[in-house]
Amino acid sequence: MIITTSENIVGKKIVRTIGLAKGNTIRTRHLGQGLVAFVRSLVGGEVTNYTKLLAEAREQAIDRMVEDARALGGNAVVMCRFSTAEIMQGAAEIIAFGTAVVVEEE
Repeated sequence: MIITTSENIVGKKIVRTIGLAKGNTIRTRHLGQGLVAFVRSLVGGEVTNYTKLLAEAREQAIDRMVEDARALGGNAVVMCRFSTAEIMQGAAEIIAFGTAVVVEEE
């Protein structure tokens, strides 16, 4: 599955636009991560536990978007974007979305 943030794919032509493909996940941090983040906020620096948590959440959202695009009959996603929102204290949603399309070689 080709995924791109642009509206075109070099060497391919879009032969059919299917529509919105999306995938999301909601993740919470556990108590240990919160304590580490608090301590890190006092001394400064990257909160690597949160970085890892968000990277895993992004990958899961992408995987779910790809599944959705395939279920719709697409073989690529163009104009891919990400959004995040705090659902409640300590829980965040990450959504990946784009336009599912069918592409062929030019």
